[in-house]
Amino acid sequence: MAAKAGGEGAANDTAAGFPGGAQVRAFIATLRGARGMSPHTIRNYTQALRDFCRWAADYCGFDGDFRGLSRRAIRDFIIEKQRTHSRATLHNHLAALRALFRHLLRSGTVETSPLLGLRSPKLPKQLPRFLTEKQTAALLAAPGKLHESGRIDAWVRTRDEAVLELLYGAGLRVAELCGLDHAHVDAGAGLVRVLGKGRKTRLIPAGAIALAALQRLRRISPFSNTADSPVFTTGPGTAKRLTPRAVQLLLKRHLAAADLPPDLTPHKLRHTCATHLLDHDADLRAIQEQLGHASLSTTQIYAHVSLARLKKTHALSHPRA
Repeated sequence: MAAKAGGEGAANDTAAGFPGGAQVRAFIATLRGARGMSPHTIRNYTQALRDFCRWAADYCGFDGDFRGLSRRAIRDFIIEKQRTHSRATLHNHLAALRALFRHLLRSGTVETSPLLGLRSPKLPKQLPRFLTEKQTAALLAAPGKLHESGRIDAWVRTRDEAVLELLYGAGLRVAELCGLDHAHVDAGAGLVRVLGKGRKTRLIPAGAIALAALQRLRRISPFSNTADSPVFTTGPGTAKRLTPRAVQLLLKRHLAAADLPPDLTPHKLRHTCATHLLDHDADLRAIQEQLGHASLSTTQIYAHVSLARLKKTHALSHPRA
C-alpha cells in the first residue's frame, strides 16, 4: 500500500492534474531534453504514467509519493490490466514506470524500485507485414494512375512518386524521410544521408529509380530548391516540410488506388524493402546498416519472414510436402 505523504510536495503533485503529476512532468521534461528520445515515445510514456497514477490512487490511495508504492501494487496492476489491455500496451506502461523509477533513483527521490525483478508479460512474436513485389509495383505506379485520372496534379504526382520510391528504395523511417534536406542527397554517389534514432547519422544507397524521382521533384520545386530546404514539402510554392501524418495520408490514397489493404503504414514499406533485399541475396549485416538497426537480432526477423514464406511455398508446391 502507498504511504500517505503529507506536506507541500504531495499537494503540488495533486495540483499537477493527477497524483504524482509534478514528478511525472519533471521526468518527461528530462526525456524531452534527452538525445534520441522520439516524440512518439514521450507521448506514450506520459499517457502510461498518467493512467498508472490514477489507477494507483483508486487502488491504494496513492497520493504522489512514489516512495510508498509497493511491489505488490505494481504486481496487482499487471494482473488487473492484463484483462483489459493488450500485452503491447501493458508492456509500454511497465517500460514507462521502469524509466520513471530510474530517474527517481538517480535524483535520490527514492531509494529502491518496486519493479526490480518483475517481468513484463511476453509480447507475442509477430512477423512484420510486407508487400509482395507485384503489390509494390502496383503501389509505386499509383501516383501516375491518379494523375492520369485527373485526381492529382503533376507536382503532387512527382512528389508522391519520390516519397514512395524512397520509402521503399532506401527503407527509411518516415521521420527520416520528412527530415531530409536537399543537402542530404548526393545523386552523384547514389546516397542519402539521414538522421536516425539516437541522432545517429548514416549514409544509405537509395537506388537509381528513387534518386531519379528526387531529381525530377527538385527540378519542378524551385521555391524549395536551396541546399538547406526540405526535400518534401506540402506544395510547390512553399518550404513547409511534409509531416509524418501527411505521409500516412498520401500513402492511404495510393493504397486505395492500387487496391491494397488500407491499414498498411509507411513503416511497412521499410519492412518490404528489407524483405526484398533478403530475397535477392543481400547480406544480413548490409541490411542492418541500411535500416540503422543497433542490433543484428532486430534485423534477423526478416530472415524469419523469408523462411516462413519458403515453408509455405514448399507446403503448397512440393510433391512430398
